[in-house]
Amino acid sequence: MPSTTSALRQSSRRTGSRWLAAGVIAVLTFTAGCSSRAESTDSGVGDSGSLTIVDQRGTTVTLDGPADKVAFTVMPAPAIFAAVDRSYDRIVGINESTLAANKGGMFATMFPESASSPTVAGNDFVPNVETLLQLSPDVVVQWGDRGTGVTEPIEAAGMPVAGLEYGTQEDLEKWITLFSEIAGKPARGEHLVEWQHTKIAEMRERVASAKGERPRAMILSKTGDTYSTTTGSGYDGFQFDLVGADLVSKDFVSDSGQVNAEQILSWDPEVIMLSGFDESTPADIYADTRLASTSAVKNKRVYKTPLGGYRWQVPSAESPLMWLWMNHILYPGERSGELRSEMKSAFDDLFAYDISDDEIDQVLRLDLNREAADYDQFLR
Repeated sequence: MPSTTSALRQSSRRTGSRWLAAGVIAVLTFTAGCSSRAESTDSGVGDSGSLTIVDQRGTTVTLDGPADKVAFTVMPAPAIFAAVDRSYDRIVGINESTLAANKGGMFATMFPESASSPTVAGNDFVPNVETLLQLSPDVVVQWGDRGTGVTEPIEAAGMPVAGLEYGTQEDLEKWITLFSEIAGKPARGEHLVEWQHTKIAEMRERVASAKGERPRAMILSKTGDTYSTTTGSGYDGFQFDLVGADLVSKDFVSDSGQVNAEQILSWDPEVIMLSGFDESTPADIYADTRLASTSAVKNKRVYKTPLGGYRWQVPSAESPLMWLWMNHILYPGERSGELRSEMKSAFDDLFAYDISDDEIDQVLRLDLNREAADYDQFLR
């Protein structure tokens, strides 16, 4: 797995939070019949019944045992926890942005109660302690790298806090592991991490055998007339390289993430993937005359990123599906049904849900992407 320097981690926090606010070997194959379905409940609980974990702050957190109620001030943590637990039963509070994603995607279909979950923080991640006290969670999951201002109010109210860090594949895998410990299902966490490792290895092998130059690509967000993007210091530096793309904004420097049309024109991306954190559509990009001369616009290679259990573009339990989607977009071939088949297996294993063909169309945003170049490879 890739290592991360301290400076890179700090920069990736800034990049990741901007998009979040605007977002071990168990089984080597990932099929409906995998042995992980007989989930282990070996939780590492001590003789006294207490459960001790170490969060990403390096802080030791002691619980009475596997948590029955968990509140999340951050996203996309609830969807990852639901994948670990294969249910929504323990989730009692979420972030406002998570609630919006739940309502707009598949999550509320799979877990109807997620569409009405109480919110315990907004886009600033400041905890609503009064609501948390009413919910009385066994543990609150909060950012662990944003200072004590967002954690101390929760701890002062007597609730344990599990602190997270964001920005790398290593962080994602640590989330999965921490959540499996909180749920008392360490073997389940091992299985999900191993699936990520297996898919990373498969993708690297696929990219190594690809012919031709690596396509120039980027993630783009549009709010009004303003554009913003990501850089190579965040998670996209990892996943764009993994899937065989040259991230045109890799070395871009901007505190706000905003980028003007002239800069996009100079990069001339061949593929533009639109953020799921705003309402922009490929049609909006095609209608912007400022970008008319870019290769992506001229060749109709602008795509809205999928929305499954959560927005696929950020690190999540569904990240291997995002990698496969990106690779197919970058290197289109004959329609094989590979992604649809992987989605059926993944949704079953992650969420204990039998996703339908119509729902796969919804996740892949066929309504917005149908006219994009080579998107017919994802049709039934």
